[in-house]
Amino acid sequence: MQHIRIEYTENIISRTIQGAWQEMSFVVRVDNLSYQKHVAIHWCGEEGEWHIDEASYRCTLPDGTELWYACIRRPLTSEHSLPGNIRYSVSYECAGRTFWDNNHGLDYKVDADAGVIVYRDVPIQHLFYDPVLQGGKVSLSVDSAVRSSLHAKSVRIHWSTDKWKTSHVTRCFKRPNHWDLVRGSVARNPNRYGWEIWTGRLPIHHSYRVEYAIESETDHGVVWDNCHGANYQSRRSTLRVLTLNLHCYQENDQEYKFKQIAQAIQDFQIDLVCLQEVAENWNDGNGDWASNAARRINAFLPFPYHLHTDYSHLGFDRFREGVAILSRHEFSTTDSGYVSDSQDIYDIHARRVVMAQVHIPYFGPVNLFSAHLSWPEDGFYPQFDRTRQWADERHDENVAATLICGDFNIKAGSGAYCHIVNSSEYEDQYLKTVNRPAFDQVYCDRVQDIEGAIGHDGRIDYIFLKKGSRVQSINGLELFTDHSYGRVSDHTGYYVEFELT
Repeated sequence: MQHIRIEYTENIISRTIQGAWQEMSFVVRVDNLSYQKHVAIHWCGEEGEWHIDEASYRCTLPDGTELWYACIRRPLTSEHSLPGNIRYSVSYECAGRTFWDNNHGLDYKVDADAGVIVYRDVPIQHLFYDPVLQGGKVSLSVDSAVRSSLHAKSVRIHWSTDKWKTSHVTRCFKRPNHWDLVRGSVARNPNRYGWEIWTGRLPIHHSYRVEYAIESETDHGVVWDNCHGANYQSRRSTLRVLTLNLHCYQENDQEYKFKQIAQAIQDFQIDLVCLQEVAENWNDGNGDWASNAARRINAFLPFPYHLHTDYSHLGFDRFREGVAILSRHEFSTTDSGYVSDSQDIYDIHARRVVMAQVHIPYFGPVNLFSAHLSWPEDGFYPQFDRTRQWADERHDENVAATLICGDFNIKAGSGAYCHIVNSSEYEDQYLKTVNRPAFDQVYCDRVQDIEGAIGHDGRIDYIFLKKGSRVQSINGLELFTDHSYGRVSDHTGYYVEFELT
């Protein structure tokens, strides 16, 4: 079975006053067989030397397949000529197996300065779709390849920035000198492979997202590229949240542990991190900032985050144990306070929660609470209710979202978990992203057997979102497992990604 397919390829030689270079771009579709995967381009130019270049993940399509992208740029120098005409194939390594698309062993061939060739059997193809709108961008360029044999009379983009409450139509243009204008290339439009490029620009201003579809009127009727009926969507950066219990310095190799956590924060570009069992040396109750676990993780980040932390009690008879928030964005306000009956630092059930308000670009203010609550029989219920009341008092119409995250010491589906469900205020976002049928039964249908609906979940760590917040979760992952960054604690981490509604 073919699990990898080349969608389209671009081969362009640019000539400017800065010099000449050849740029080869590849878009590949793969079946999502596993989270861990490796996609590569195998190619050679006219000199006959084979090269391997990695592709990177671009987006997931509505049918669940993924687009991967590679751009290879080679300058003309006194030592190296340009690759010229190229041969290539693509490989996909996943779950111990390797899949190929190599044109049935013959390799694919694309001439130098040929423009774009589309391998899909479609009349029109949106090129180099990017689901991310870069911050500050106020317009979006949309390029489409249309089969020359259709004799397209017009190409138009239908688009909306408010989920189709209102919509707009923008004309595209086919310019014979398209490649010269945009890349300093002599590639023809249309090209020898039977494809012509039409381009349009959408004035999106500072909108968070834009959705669009491409329509062409041809001699053979109207044809569309609407991303398999789902429309294309580009949006600003999402809000990415992680919660993790650090287990108070109980692992053997702490430096490796902190580096792995920092690497995950960097790889996933996480905006907000909630940490529990954040330890630092007791030092007669005075603490020791140099040993603070959140500070040490922060030190391994290439660009340190903003850090807010406070301790609750003596942990493991040798640490000030507390909770922390790391934020990629500056804090607007911070706070901390006990939510437990006890405030005795020698009492393990003295529980403090830290809170921060962070202004997230394009989202607005987000209130975040990092909590480590007691077991149900030791104070969970009043501790959660006080945290919820505190969060509700801080939530107003200007706040985009309120999140309560952390180690709640309650099992998913248990009576204590039902207490949160029955409050009708906060919803389990990891469950929503990884088991939507169970989430709908619990939070929408309000089934009586919550434990039966959720099944053998096993979590005690959660990311809860206040209902009515102006964000929605779109992706969730369990991190710091044997197969994802390795174990760094007796807990795993939970990551959830949000977009604006």
